[in-house]
Amino acid sequence: MHNRIRELRARFNLTQDDLARKVGVRRETIVYLEKGKYNPSLKLAHDIARAFNEKIEEVFQFDD
Repeated sequence: MHNRIRELRARFNLTQDDLARKVGVRRETIVYLEKGKYNPSLKLAHDIARAFNEKIEEVFQFDD
């Protein structure tokens, strides 16, 4: 799975810590997500997408 979290954070001028607080996780979780080392739960994916006012599939691209 690939994601656009880093790109969207830059667009919204958010740090990893800012985003983590918005969605209720630790900063390290955002780090692992950005590196592709962690797959989010559906709830977390939804919360992140909502923080950026995007659809889940616009933030996360699932590999075949």
